[in-house]
Amino acid sequence: MSSKPSSAQSEARSLLSGLYERGEEVVGVFLEELGKNPRVREQLGKTVERAVDAKRRVDKTAQTVLSALNVPSRADYGRLLAKIEALQGSIVNLSMKMDRVLAQQQEAAHAPHSARSAAKRSRRVPKRKARAE
Repeated sequence: MSSKPSSAQSEARSLLSGLYERGEEVVGVFLEELGKNPRVREQLGKTVERAVDAKRRVDKTAQTVLSALNVPSRADYGRLLAKIEALQGSIVNLSMKMDRVLAQQQEAAHAPHSARSAAKRSRRVPKRKARAE
């Protein structure tokens, strides 16, 4: 047995390939003609409507069963995930605010005593002037 395909095998493959391509063409033309028929389009529309209605009923039944078994649905998970993400955002914001407050407290604690005294005096000066006038 040789590893090269024989001419008969290559001819068979060529024939099958041609039949496959011709079959695709015929099916394409058939479906195109079928789509032009108003009765077929009407029936296809009704079939799609029934399929959508059946899916809606299956979804509703599945939701009822899950609820009766006290099993969370995909929508329940979605709502829970949204709440967790909102809480996570709030925690990040709170953490940032706490970092700023702690940094301000550390700056105030490490500031030289004279700078704190000067800051206190500068805050008091406008009040004295306002009283004197």
